[in-house]
Amino acid sequence: MRKVLITMALLAGLTGFAQRHGHHQHQGAALKDMTPEQVATLQTKKMALALDLTQQQQQQVMEIHLKEATERKKKMEERKSKKEQREKQRPSADERFEMANARLEKQLAHQAKMKEILTDEQYLQWKKMNHRRHHGKKRMEMGSSRG
Repeated sequence: MRKVLITMALLAGLTGFAQRHGHHQHQGAALKDMTPEQVATLQTKKMALALDLTQQQQQQVMEIHLKEATERKKKMEERKSKKEQREKQRPSADERFEMANARLEKQLAHQAKMKEILTDEQYLQWKKMNHRRHHGKKRMEMGSSRG
């Protein structure tokens, strides 16, 4: 009887995990179908709710989010066209370094812009939100690669 209960508990946990994982994938697909303006608006409103932004802060953050969403959409289209044109080739070590370096430079610039816009308290809260989001994503990716 105890083995049956343990098995049922494990199955319930796995089912819950699988459903949550699928939900995150669905959210990502929904964002791909949106325009950069729509994505930026949603991001800004979520941030305004979480950090209690003023109207001026919302406008400044919206500009940043719109610029980044437009760049992301452009990069996504470029990757899609490259993928259709030829077989996927792995980037060299130097190319991977350059991509990682460019990504980190963008993150530093984004962080500096946010620090200018937000109050000290809002900035600390924003850092915590980003830390949780990024580290939660890594844990989810590592967990899904085991199966």
